[in-house]
Amino acid sequence: MPDRTPTKTTNLDRYGNAELPWDRTKVSLETVPPSANTTWFLGTIRPDGSAHAAGVGAVWHEGDLYFVSGPGTRKSRNLAENPACTASTTLKGLDVVLVGEATRVTDAADLDALAATYRSGGWPVEVQDDAFTAPYSAPSAGPPPWYLYRLILQTAFGVAREDPQGATRWTFDQPDERR
Repeated sequence: MPDRTPTKTTNLDRYGNAELPWDRTKVSLETVPPSANTTWFLGTIRPDGSAHAAGVGAVWHEGDLYFVSGPGTRKSRNLAENPACTASTTLKGLDVVLVGEATRVTDAADLDALAATYRSGGWPVEVQDDAFTAPYSAPSAGPPPWYLYRLILQTAFGVAREDPQGATRWTFDQPDERR
């Protein structure tokens, strides 16, 4: 899927700073290495409507955020019922929240490509059937196998902690087809 650009940009800064360019966030996401040194938090919705948050192993790959989770975990069970979610992290000089819907990735070529991305960060993951397996993962991932999800980006928020300062919301059109 080609990189998408925002269709709407909203300056949320109250202190006179200009809106942040999406490219600043995109470059930050593209250059963060796929390693355990970056903590991502996934927000999902429980069946009773209450919020749930948990850490996930996530990577930015070719314009999309991907993350893993075991099928029996609360976050995966939540996503099976309601794919709406958020993913947030702190990057160099920038806090980011991504809002959208998660879809499970089962395509063999996509699984192979993302397994290679995770391996480049030091996680010895392999594709088995339509999921990942490895000798270990984060305790919050649950036992193997682990599902791979793609976050279909709807909105993103960025708050700069380094100059140029600012706070911005970016809105994205939805792709015609979800893969």
